[in-house]
Amino acid sequence: MNKEAIELLIQKRPRLKRSRDKLEAMQPGAYCVHRTWGLGQIREYDERENRLIIDFQNREEGHAMDPVFCVDKLEILDDKSILVRARTEEADVQDMIRNRPTDLIADILASAPQQAMTALEIETVLTRLMGGPKFKKWWTQTKKALVKDPRIAVPTKKTDPFVLRDEPIRAEQEVLEEFFETKAPKKKIALASKLIDLSVKHEDIKEELPEILNELAASLAETKQLNPGERLHGIWVRNDLARFIHTDVESLEPTSASIINDANDLCALTDNIPASYYNRYLDLIERTLPDQWERITFDLLKNSSGKLTGECINFLLDHDLEDEIGRTFERWLVEQNLKAPVLTWILKNRNSRKYSRMLEGLMTPRLLSAIFFAIDYEALQNTGTRRVPLAELVSEDRDLVADLLKEANTETAHDLAQTLMLNQGFEDLSKKSLLARFIRLFPSVQSIVGGETASTVDEETEELIVSQKSFDKQKAEYEKLISEDIPRNKEEIAEARSHGDLRENAEYKMARQQQDFLLARKTELEVAINKARVTDFSDAPKDSVSVGSIVTLRPAEGGEPVRYSILGAWDSDPANSIVSYQTPLAKALLGGKVEDEVTVEIDGNEATWKIERIERYADLAS
Repeated sequence: MNKEAIELLIQKRPRLKRSRDKLEAMQPGAYCVHRTWGLGQIREYDERENRLIIDFQNREEGHAMDPVFCVDKLEILDDKSILVRARTEEADVQDMIRNRPTDLIADILASAPQQAMTALEIETVLTRLMGGPKFKKWWTQTKKALVKDPRIAVPTKKTDPFVLRDEPIRAEQEVLEEFFETKAPKKKIALASKLIDLSVKHEDIKEELPEILNELAASLAETKQLNPGERLHGIWVRNDLARFIHTDVESLEPTSASIINDANDLCALTDNIPASYYNRYLDLIERTLPDQWERITFDLLKNSSGKLTGECINFLLDHDLEDEIGRTFERWLVEQNLKAPVLTWILKNRNSRKYSRMLEGLMTPRLLSAIFFAIDYEALQNTGTRRVPLAELVSEDRDLVADLLKEANTETAHDLAQTLMLNQGFEDLSKKSLLARFIRLFPSVQSIVGGETASTVDEETEELIVSQKSFDKQKAEYEKLISEDIPRNKEEIAEARSHGDLRENAEYKMARQQQDFLLARKTELEVAINKARVTDFSDAPKDSVSVGSIVTLRPAEGGEPVRYSILGAWDSDPANSIVSYQTPLAKALLGGKVEDEVTVEIDGNEATWKIERIERYADLAS
């Protein structure tokens, strides 16, 4: 924008005076970021229409935007921004992503105000740079590497920023200084635990360890600020320090056994123990209470959640109690005492070679009833809109209903279907998809499903065969829609509405059009995901064309052969000769055998082809 245009805008809207620098930065060639539309580059300023013309990476080119709207909605990027450099210095940025991840974060921080950014701010940049799901694993690994990078101060709290230091400092030295400065016992324990990890690899910190041990031991002995679980964690950290420098842990007070003996509720105590210490906790209970540990472990399992559930089961298995676990699960099922976390573990592990024998007696309609009860109970306890994890697991497990209804009669199936229809824990589309699975097994269930639901269930019975990779891609798009794109679009609509006069408000109209697109796409993905059946194509036959076949065709009149892979509904990749089983080409080939002749259209030419060879995609992919 030129100075005259900027002055005119400020005259009309005096509040823009404080945004003069940003308006002046809106020059042709400048890069910018829009929260919904992503990275863009300003092409020109149309003086007659008073519009910036911007080419967005994830939208059509030549997008016209009101500069007033852009002041609030666009971030004008500095030439040193990593997002700009990803365009202008692509090879170097890609090398940092692959080989120098801490250098990339250092560069991102270098261009930030005060050279500091929170994890959320860094993640926003990484999402724009690398794409939504792709950066998460990369960022998890990079955060571990940042702890050891002397250039970057890594926060101990999620809300604190990562800071690019003026002078590099060894990570262990920084932690050591913070340890001696803090008076909070809980923080001392966390810092001491961090120092233990560092001291294993850094011999030069060993000389400070006796002082660290004395400081931590004194804090544990004197403080009243720790609950029993936190104190036990502190004792374990103290004992690890003592062993590291060859101090006798038995001479230190309080002991870990004293915490167990004094505890009124060993289940509640686990709430304040880090998950990485669960196995150590179970071992401590066994050593401290040799006559009671088995009963206590089952009590912990009954009320467990997360990682503790699996730790309890594996600890009991290590003591040859597989039969006792199976009998206990069956008793809890009869008594209706199987809670959601344990049910979740059972469903996830029911086909595992390690656990299947122990769990096979549970695979009955009664377990499905317990699952529905647990989901409904959790939904009723949940005052917000948070999803019920067990409900999502049941919806995504395409084989579960069939597995649990093998021994069911029609009356039982009807009862369970009615229970499902009244359940508060499932979204409507998930509920309809589950009802479709009931109907495939017991067609008479259709009679209890009325009106619109019945027709929708009929549609749901048509499965989509998909690969795991394509399913994950669709699921990631759906999660991004509901967690990022739709909420941001609502903000866009509210912001555009605040500019007034909706009849002439182009930004409002564009935001509403975007909303229609996003909501339609959300519905489309929900239907598709609920109809999807994931496969690895290993069940494809070898003697006939099926989903999961690689077919070699030769023109019946002679000529060069062509080769096609027939895969899932979302796997089409014509450039690599991969077609969906739903395409006309694939439909013409399905069921064919070697030497069969079929008339199909390839590259716009209809001709007769002979099936020369049939291979299984799963065999070649492995």
